[in-house]
Amino acid sequence: MPTRQPARPHGRHVPARVPARASGRRSAGDVLAGLAALVVLVGLVGGVPYALLTFVGPPIRPELLDLEVLTGNVGPSTIIAVLVLLVWLAWFQLFVCVLVEVYAGVRRVGMPARVPLSGGTQFLANKLVSAALLLFTAGAMVAPLVKLAPTPAAPPVTAVAYSAPLVEQTLETPKTKKVYVVQPPHGRHHESLWEIAEKCLGDGRRYHEIYRLNQAKEQPDGTRLKMADLIRPGWVLDMPDDARNAHIVPADQPREKTLREHPGRAQVERELPKKAPGKHSKPEAAQEQRRDQRPEQRQERQEQRQGRQEQQPVIQESRDGDLVDYLAAASLAAAGLLFVLAGKRREQLWRRVFGRRIARPHDDAAQAEVALRLGSDAPGARVLDVGLRMLGAELAARRRTPPTVYGAHLSPRTLDLWIHPPDPDPPAPWIAVDGGQVWRLPAHEGRLLPDPPDRGHAGAPYPGLVSIGTDDGGRVLIDLEAAQGLINVRGAQTTAALAALAVELATNRWSDRMRITLVGFGAELTAIAPGRIRAVGGLAEVLPELEAGAAPRTEVLTGRITGSPRRAHYLLSAVAPTHEEARRLALLARRDTAGYVVAGEVPHATWTLEIGDDGRARIAELGFEVDAQLLPRRHYRALVDLFRTADRLDGEPMREPEPLDGLQQPAVEVRILGPVELTGLPPLEEGRMGLAAELLVYLATHIGGVHPVVLGGVLWPRGVQDIVRDATIARVAEWLGPQHLHTDAAGRLSLGPGVRTDWAVFRELVRRAKGDPTAGAVLLEKALGLVRGPLLAGRRPGGYAWLAADDLEYDVTAAVADAAHQLCEIRLAQGQPDAAVAAVRAALLLAPDDEGLWRDLLRATHATEDTVRLRAVVEGLTRRAASHPYGGGMAPETEALIEELLPTWRIHVVRESSA
Repeated sequence: MPTRQPARPHGRHVPARVPARASGRRSAGDVLAGLAALVVLVGLVGGVPYALLTFVGPPIRPELLDLEVLTGNVGPSTIIAVLVLLVWLAWFQLFVCVLVEVYAGVRRVGMPARVPLSGGTQFLANKLVSAALLLFTAGAMVAPLVKLAPTPAAPPVTAVAYSAPLVEQTLETPKTKKVYVVQPPHGRHHESLWEIAEKCLGDGRRYHEIYRLNQAKEQPDGTRLKMADLIRPGWVLDMPDDARNAHIVPADQPREKTLREHPGRAQVERELPKKAPGKHSKPEAAQEQRRDQRPEQRQERQEQRQGRQEQQPVIQESRDGDLVDYLAAASLAAAGLLFVLAGKRREQLWRRVFGRRIARPHDDAAQAEVALRLGSDAPGARVLDVGLRMLGAELAARRRTPPTVYGAHLSPRTLDLWIHPPDPDPPAPWIAVDGGQVWRLPAHEGRLLPDPPDRGHAGAPYPGLVSIGTDDGGRVLIDLEAAQGLINVRGAQTTAALAALAVELATNRWSDRMRITLVGFGAELTAIAPGRIRAVGGLAEVLPELEAGAAPRTEVLTGRITGSPRRAHYLLSAVAPTHEEARRLALLARRDTAGYVVAGEVPHATWTLEIGDDGRARIAELGFEVDAQLLPRRHYRALVDLFRTADRLDGEPMREPEPLDGLQQPAVEVRILGPVELTGLPPLEEGRMGLAAELLVYLATHIGGVHPVVLGGVLWPRGVQDIVRDATIARVAEWLGPQHLHTDAAGRLSLGPGVRTDWAVFRELVRRAKGDPTAGAVLLEKALGLVRGPLLAGRRPGGYAWLAADDLEYDVTAAVADAAHQLCEIRLAQGQPDAAVAAVRAALLLAPDDEGLWRDLLRATHATEDTVRLRAVVEGLTRRAASHPYGGGMAPETEALIEELLPTWRIHVVRESSA
């Protein structure tokens, strides 16, 4: 793409650039080092070829020109001639490296070109040339320039569009450097290194130079540049000396100070603007100002502002994209993590006490769940799970041994298995591709496959399949068992890669009984899957056990598909093995079905997974190259905190709601206690209602007001163009009308009193019921009458991920269950068990996993003295617990209550299962 060059402003004098002079002061050590480097360079470049010509002769000796060398015996003279040629080639390689480094140093082109196959040699040349050039750059070269060009009078400094400040240095001026502050350009979420290189260096292909200058340097927000495609607004990047459109700052100036002095648009966006769509009209603004004069109103507004300040950092973090970029990209791992998390939340609900909600995550843990909800590919995980189980069952029915699957590719269209040896006859609906080297399951066929009625008998044939990353078409997985040897992981991000493997292995649905041993890392990951993960300090602790339990691969695969699986085992080691440990592991891996992934330099590895600094993962033996799936330390900790929160059984208190002025029918009602419904508004054009409804729900449940920047981070966590965000808000403002959407002086959006949610009405009815014993039951019945189904049922796909970092979901579930429990107790005390049953069943529409509600239903149904009806409730509860998608059966308290109310229930359950 051609770079657009800025036009020079007319009528302005642009001063000629004066050569910058560096400090002329040099230490004795610098001079000696430069002289020594110069002597070594002269010796290498001139002395070595002179010595070679004098003592051993030219590069091509007569022995190499004799054609009989190719057909006859090779004598000592021929071997010497070959060695001489190799020495000449090595010198020539060094000579080319010196030329490249001298050219780069004299012309100051930034990073020098890379000479192929010359890593160490070019590094040596770079050090020598750099030291030698120090003798000339500040003394011999600068002084003649000063003599030839007398110092002119300082011209007036004038602004030049898109250009960096012009700074004239003197001998006493401190050293400076060029920096660039990353800014979100118009129409983009953030810049890229390629764009910055185009603008500042004139060639986008030079982005590598910027990356190398800034790699791993801490930025003002505490993060570091680890991948070339992940930069964030507000970062301060060091630039090559020839950069244009950059800031010149003191070399030792802290990055935070640079950002304060040169904020750019990134800083402006963090400051809340003063204008937004839907601003108050003058009479409304004056009325708002008069109300604000009242002391109680001023205090209320101050409290709201404090509440908003507590909310905004959470949402801002999702806009920064750090957690989202990694966790949301791991779509299969995200699906597995959410599945395990939902099971833990169900256990929390078993033990929830009246008046408290279950503990919810905060800060990074909450944002981790937001990212998981955004990225989760539950349909893809199901296709992988059901498709593999069905494949194993069909092969077992034909008495065929499953093939070795060394890799898989999951895309929105297909699931491909790369097998060995090729087999052109897979069971339907699988089809053979590429002569039987690939077994393919079309996605539409996979989605139609039924869930296996008994997962125990529909064994998981390939539990070791795990993602290593993504390519342009989808996710790439490898089977850790298929290597039949060690898998070596290398690179600076080895532990992050191992952690990502561990998390997906521990939570995936396409495996049954599994054990994962982590060596040298991951002790905290046991919080995610304590039944699958264990951590040890060294390989010596587990090697004897592994050697004792090894089993042939064919035997294990056959056992898995016939319903008698051996527990799969995978070892992931962040500790490099000793020579003896590597030998034992290699022997073990060749005869065992388990998977062994080991960091460090392992000479006996079958596959090597290379993780580059650019975030690319490569397995040369398989020909795979993908964007690596990584779990950096911050994300790792966020997941651990998320699951530790899900293990808390003490719960949290719920905040008391603010009283409503009245319960009259609002002009616009936002119904969220069931399917999302909006009443009192005209129809919106097709395709826009889902996003507009989510925007309205968020504003309606955050009455303190929300700034458009924050709202953009909520609705588009992966980032959005400012113009799209503002246009969406403007459409909703026009749809609602100025009487319903207001903007305060700080630019925050809020809904007027004519817009209200059914949730707000529910809380007000419950609040009034507590203070009115006489009419309490009637008010609670009215509140439960507002419940129509699960919270925000029918929400738009991919939306409402913000619920994970919000109180709403947790408060609604607990408040509805508590209201039903309270009404159930009142009706039972009044001798009205049918009304008690109705109250509980209304709440179960929204909170079906709250086990306390089921116990209330059992007690209320028992009070009707209808044994048949009670048995129907017990049987329904039993079937639900047995087939619950998150498993776990029933709470012990529930089973004990059933034993008390219906002692013969287990007999009936056994009879039903036998029938």
